[in-house]
Amino acid sequence: VQLQASGGGLVQPGGSLRLSCAASGFLFSETYMDWTRQAPGKGLERIAVISPTGEITNYHIDARQDRFTISRDNTKNTLYLQIDSLKFDDTAVYYCSKLSLPAATGQGTQVTVSS
Repeated sequence: VQLQASGGGLVQPGGSLRLSCAASGFLFSETYMDWTRQAPGKGLERIAVISPTGEITNYHIDARQDRFTISRDNTKNTLYLQIDSLKFDDTAVYYCSKLSLPAATGQGTQVTVSS
């Protein structure tokens, strides 16, 4: 199982990023996936979960903000996380995970929000 997250970087407040997670080594199209993040000095925080077909999404992180959008392209075995209106508090390492057993988490991609 391999999960390769990318798309992070340094961005100014108010900006947007789309994170990607390339998956291989398992049947991606039949697997629940999620994004989590870990800010400096804080614990792991779940952002969102998406069903195998993408029809069902569940946001765990202040969904009222509507700043996060999880999606997937099963033809490309890729998971995405769109983050809009980035805030300083969004600075974290973002991880994608395979939720079905055996669960697995990728190496993460760093997002830094700074002016």
